[in-house]
Amino acid sequence: MTGLWRGARHIITLLRIGVLLARHDALFPLEWLTFGAGFVRLTRLLFPPRAEVVGLRPGVRVALALQRLGPSYIKLGQALSTRSDLIGEEMAADLSSLQDKLPPFPGAQAIAVIEAELGQKIDQLFSQFDAQAIAAASVAQVHFATTSDGLDVAVKVLRPGVAEAFDRDLDLLMWLAERIEGWRPEWQRVHPIEIVHRLRQSVEFEMDLRLEAAAAAELAENFAGDEGFRVPRIDWSRTAKRMLTTERIRGIPIGDKEAIRAAGIEARDLVGKAAAAFFAMVFRDGFFHADLHPGNLFVAADGAIVAVDFGIMGRLDRKHRYYLADMLLGFLTGNYRQVAQVHFDAGFVPASESVEAFTQACRSIGEPLLERPLEQISVARLLSQLFQITGQFKMETQPQLLMLQKTMVLAEGLGRQLDPTVNMWELARPLIEEWMALNRSAPARAMLGAADLLGSLERLPALLGDVERTLKQLAHGGLPLHPDTVRVLQGPQGRGPLFWPLWIAALALAALALAQWVR
Repeated sequence: MTGLWRGARHIITLLRIGVLLARHDALFPLEWLTFGAGFVRLTRLLFPPRAEVVGLRPGVRVALALQRLGPSYIKLGQALSTRSDLIGEEMAADLSSLQDKLPPFPGAQAIAVIEAELGQKIDQLFSQFDAQAIAAASVAQVHFATTSDGLDVAVKVLRPGVAEAFDRDLDLLMWLAERIEGWRPEWQRVHPIEIVHRLRQSVEFEMDLRLEAAAAAELAENFAGDEGFRVPRIDWSRTAKRMLTTERIRGIPIGDKEAIRAAGIEARDLVGKAAAAFFAMVFRDGFFHADLHPGNLFVAADGAIVAVDFGIMGRLDRKHRYYLADMLLGFLTGNYRQVAQVHFDAGFVPASESVEAFTQACRSIGEPLLERPLEQISVARLLSQLFQITGQFKMETQPQLLMLQKTMVLAEGLGRQLDPTVNMWELARPLIEEWMALNRSAPARAMLGAADLLGSLERLPALLGDVERTLKQLAHGGLPLHPDTVRVLQGPQGRGPLFWPLWIAALALAALALAQWVR
């Protein structure tokens, strides 16, 4: 009965959403389904599109509809903006512009949340608290305040009831994703359930502002001493699950070109600092700010870039960083066989696929790049096109890379906005070349291979100990095996048939490590 009620409730909600999408002429994806085209034509007759959406691009119409539907759907649109391989580059670009803004909730509610979280009255925590929010989004809003010891701070407060609202919407999206995968098996490659699951994970992270504080602290630690990029300090004594307090940033919004020029700060210098910071986050640290839109970046009086809002962060492990570096180098040097081989070596493309065919597909992307100077190359566009062709070769979705590609779109857009005559990757080129020499040159690869093998050898004694303990368990009846089986495992001298093969394997690994080191 519960399942029936859940389904009925969601169907009613879907009807309401369908009408809103129809009024924004945003039901066109249904045309991909059997009989979908006729249904869309019928809805256009019953619910004519609003005048303000007529003539707009499809992606813009969808973005406007999602904006009207509310916070959960804005985040869904932002998640889909990373899937240009599924929805196309134009629509992905339109959805990436979705702004998460809502009217602020009353300051009295924010104060109630703060007092409940910290167990103190507001005037015990702050000598001054501005009840009027200076920014408001779907998850939280920000208030300026001054602490009791005289420090100017920004206080981020979770919106009351937001967790429950997201739970309702995400339950609907998951129910719909389950229906889609059940009704249309060919849509399983889109991974609708996985998309909603990752969206839920992202939302749950944002619901605990202590996690955002930890992300900010980690990023600040990574950039300690950096003169070009800074992160505001966290006030841990005034931070809890539903509130986050940081130092107040006094700077120019990075999108205000006139104010930046009036302050005597060169736009080209800012692009260089943004490029260096982004390179360090992605390649040096493998931990990056994944929401680098202009509203989250400020320019300090000394020209440094200061970032805020660390609710959406991305990570790249060493494997993905090296994959990305080798792949980009292959494209920029025209070595398409290397680009293809990198995908196979990383296990992203199944070994059953053709390396030659994949090389040819990579060439179709890379050849147009070679005709352009480096400063005109869009790395985000390159990744987008690559993800589109990899679907044909059964490449599994790599969520980290999708988030990175979306972040690159934002970063490149920011660079063009500041100074359209320069390319941020060209400015970061010396850093990239130095990193490549240290990490991806032949000697560096040999050292890395030797380190990996030595690491395996270090773990081998523990593995052998586990095997020995298992054999003892078998010998003493710790596992319910037949006595004859135990005698065979033990062997005539109490050393089973696995004893010598394991030590032979250990010696073989040692020999491989030595050979790698000598070479």
